[in-house]
Amino acid sequence: MVHLTTLTRQNQFWQNPKCSTSPLLLPFPPTMRSNIFHKAQRVMTLFKQCTTIKEVKQLHAHITHNGLDQTLCVLGKVISFCAVSDLGDMDYAVSVFSSIESPDGFLWNTMIRGFGKTDKPERAFEFYKRMQEKGNVADNFTLSFLLKVSGQLGSDILGKQIHCTAVKYGFDSNVFVRNTLIHMYGMFGDAKTALHLFDEMPGPDLVAWNAIIDSHVNCGKCNEALDLFLRMMERGVEPDEATVVVTLSACSTLGALDFGRWVHCLVDHTDLGNVVTVSNSLIDMYAKCGAVEEAYDAFNKMKGKKKNMVSWNTMILGLATHGHADKSLELFLKMLEEKLERPDGVTFLGVLCACSHGGMVDEGRRYFEIMSKDYQIQPTVKHYGCMVDMMGRAGFVEEAYRLIRSMPVKCNAIVWRTLLSACQVHGEVELGEKARSHLLELDSDHSSDYVLLANMYASLGQWNEAMRVRRSMQDRGVEKPEPGNSLIGADLHRAGRFDSRDRETGSVRTETDHSGRF
Repeated sequence: MVHLTTLTRQNQFWQNPKCSTSPLLLPFPPTMRSNIFHKAQRVMTLFKQCTTIKEVKQLHAHITHNGLDQTLCVLGKVISFCAVSDLGDMDYAVSVFSSIESPDGFLWNTMIRGFGKTDKPERAFEFYKRMQEKGNVADNFTLSFLLKVSGQLGSDILGKQIHCTAVKYGFDSNVFVRNTLIHMYGMFGDAKTALHLFDEMPGPDLVAWNAIIDSHVNCGKCNEALDLFLRMMERGVEPDEATVVVTLSACSTLGALDFGRWVHCLVDHTDLGNVVTVSNSLIDMYAKCGAVEEAYDAFNKMKGKKKNMVSWNTMILGLATHGHADKSLELFLKMLEEKLERPDGVTFLGVLCACSHGGMVDEGRRYFEIMSKDYQIQPTVKHYGCMVDMMGRAGFVEEAYRLIRSMPVKCNAIVWRTLLSACQVHGEVELGEKARSHLLELDSDHSSDYVLLANMYASLGQWNEAMRVRRSMQDRGVEKPEPGNSLIGADLHRAGRFDSRDRETGSVRTETDHSGRF
């Protein structure tokens, strides 16, 4: 708690040109201007002591009482805390802003930025319109915040309009604006435009490299993302935490295990190896590439205090999805016994997945129950999906069906398809037909639903019914997707050659084929 009476006696040296030259102070006589200036000094000193919204509100009352309710540099601190801080209150920021007669560009930008962090980001454009109506001119920060909000909203129309505005006023070459443009087009799935904007930059900085790599990963172009990472390394730009995390994400998607190992070698030669998010990404990459032992090794190398909830969840789920049900549950129990972290919904998703893959129906039922009773975590459709999968694998298809019917949340096609698959395995034709009828309402053109039902009839010798389902599939024009391909290790033929010396030194020798590509 801030004790205002005591702290106002402090008079540390402080100077802010914006306060001392504010137009609001000019109408006052010099003596009064000096008095207001010193009051503002004391308030700014007090503000450094504030750590909660309650204290900021107290300080705002003190500001109003001392006649500083129109001093922009002081109110800017209040609005910045309320609008931008994770501990802030956007509604209170709006209230304070509304009381200001002539807000400056900084305050408008802070409000626009603040709405981008709320569940109503579209209000940023409302304030932008008001800003223009008041005669304030947008700057590079205004446009960058609006571009970010456009990406969040998924509105390419708004984003392109702001892009045009940036070009019109000459801000498109501003580094801050350009990097945000690249990020925004990546969020729109337009990797081509993002790359064009990137290639126009004469000397892209690390933020630009991170934005373009992330854009390609977001667009599903993970091979190209790894190519860009190699280009960045060749140009001598050192990666940071964000670079490593997004590059490992691309490796996870592609199953590019050797490329991921090489990135791990790079990390081990820097301080990034001690960063929690990087370690978590390594665990995730190894687990998704099937190298569970290496994932567990990366997990164990993290010191106890540095492991967070994501670390535990990633490892528990990684073990579960690769059939190590016992180890997954052991790790979960270790987390509970040592009271290292309180489990959340993702933790129980991994636990239920372990029970499903391990055929541990009774344990699964018990964990599903304690999740809501002991930890007050409401099951989502994903948790119910795990339960249906677990019961279906074990042959409890009727119980799985009753669980679906009792769900307080709307069941999706994936859960019904899981039940249909279980019915096909266990020959439950009548229940399978019920599941299929629900799937027709949700997703009538998914080829696997037809195939599962037809195979179920065929396995029971009901050939006429099987042919009827296949004819129905043909009449609707539903086709099977192309068969899948394994990509694990495929990056070696594209990105370069790795050997034992590369792993030791963290270097890569890239080669080009006749086409000039890596």
